[in-house]
Amino acid sequence: MIPQIRIEDYNYTLPDGRIAKYPLEDRASSKLLCYKEDIISEYTFRDITNLIPENSLMVFNDTKVVPARLHFQRQTGAMIEIFCLEPVLPAEYATMFSVTASCRWKCIVGNAKKWKGEPISPYIAGRNKEMEELNLKATLVSRENQTAVVEFNWDGNVPFSRVLEICGSVPIPPYLNRDTEDIDLERYQTLYAKYRGSVAAPTAGLHFTRDVLDSIKERGVDEATVCLHVGAGTFLPVKSSLVSEHTMHREPFVVSLSLLEKLASGSRNTVAVGTTSVRTLESLYYIGVKCIENGHPSDVGQWEPYEREYSYTLEESLEAIIRYLKENGLEYLSVGTRIIIVPGFQFRIVNTLVTNFHQPQSTLLLLISAFVNGNWKKIYDYAMENDFRFLSYGDSSILFRDKI
Repeated sequence: MIPQIRIEDYNYTLPDGRIAKYPLEDRASSKLLCYKEDIISEYTFRDITNLIPENSLMVFNDTKVVPARLHFQRQTGAMIEIFCLEPVLPAEYATMFSVTASCRWKCIVGNAKKWKGEPISPYIAGRNKEMEELNLKATLVSRENQTAVVEFNWDGNVPFSRVLEICGSVPIPPYLNRDTEDIDLERYQTLYAKYRGSVAAPTAGLHFTRDVLDSIKERGVDEATVCLHVGAGTFLPVKSSLVSEHTMHREPFVVSLSLLEKLASGSRNTVAVGTTSVRTLESLYYIGVKCIENGHPSDVGQWEPYEREYSYTLEESLEAIIRYLKENGLEYLSVGTRIIIVPGFQFRIVNTLVTNFHQPQSTLLLLISAFVNGNWKKIYDYAMENDFRFLSYGDSSILFRDKI
């Protein structure tokens, strides 16, 4: 049964001055709130090593943010912003970034009413020889609701990844209320980012330094990665009064066979770094159910976890995915999810969550509430009263799931 949740119940006052507009000089010097067994304590992020239980499995999202925000200008002078969301032609990310000459993306178009669809050129402030030589053009192919399909064409036998590097900017969150700056090129990216495709950073990972990562490994904590490409839906607030009327965007992810086997072995504390890792890991159970019932994996729908009772064990579900991959000679599961995690969700894999502090009335705050059995307000009140910095460049928390 789909939960009937009022988004107004997940509101709190967030003054603009409490939003971290820039990262701290040292990634690991941010504050760290620890919530465990209904007790809140405060640390510095580099102390996280000592808070992670021994024999844990720590899962990171190694997606990489791409400079997906492009500024174009019509001959009339009107500025058009094109924000690349996900590849259409070719549809596979790795292929898209290596393609030359032309490609198509699903995009959000700013000032769309001013664009009639004709080919437009990038806005060039001052002389930029590389941009001029590319001769990049954007043409509107189709519109659908809030998004559009845009075709890009360019010269010079240059891969599209390089086109974005030359013409694009890092799409920092709109609530920072500033333009992208040089510091964002380095700091709006995790140190372990590997696979290009996200239009927003998995920000829980921004606090990890090489020293912190090394100390976690030295403690004997097992590490693994998933790759979920974060979509622009991360930026979209819940505008409907009932959460059941909110639509989640699809986000593609990849999980290795080796990680599935680690999870299937059971009994270890699983630590998810970021809400994107949580959504990836918790989607696996429902993908396993599809393998059991349909013989193959497929995308997880937004409300699938709530629409019926599931009798399969986690082990049965994971083993079904593993069996499917091995029978088909695959080392990776590649699929998508629209899953929304709200109060009432049954967590099956993740026991511990490392995450930042999220916007009021957001799907991410709903996930936090679900994870801490409704005690989000106590945590956020403490953070507000003790000068924690909020949102993407803000401070961090480590949350241990209440046992129900």
